[in-house]
Amino acid sequence: MKLAALVVSSALALTSGAALAHHSFAMFDQDNPIELEGTVQDFKFTSPHSFLLLRVKDQDGSFTVWNLEAGSPTALTREGWSAKTLKAGDEVRVTVEPLRSGAPGGAWNVNKIKYKDGRPIAVTH
Repeated sequence: MKLAALVVSSALALTSGAALAHHSFAMFDQDNPIELEGTVQDFKFTSPHSFLLLRVKDQDGSFTVWNLEAGSPTALTREGWSAKTLKAGDEVRVTVEPLRSGAPGGAWNVNKIKYKDGRPIAVTH
């Protein structure tokens, strides 16, 4: 019986670190958010996290695709979002917590995004 308890508690201890690491936001610079303006290339309403691929025009006229992580589809659904809320070609403005590495990526949430002209994102179902 003691051996079974030891095995179970060891398994929990080993897996809890992985769960915490998965939900860590340490890779995002939460203290220095930036605003991006661009065109939706793709909106991936996928588990465990949704992603927005945003095509952003650089100062030199070239384009960079930013890989922006959002919440789970379940969390977005609670906010009224669906897989059809954003579509390729939509022009948006979004405030993101950029990756600390400097790579073109970051995290965002639904209250930090709107259409480029300032209109709120109209939720569709």
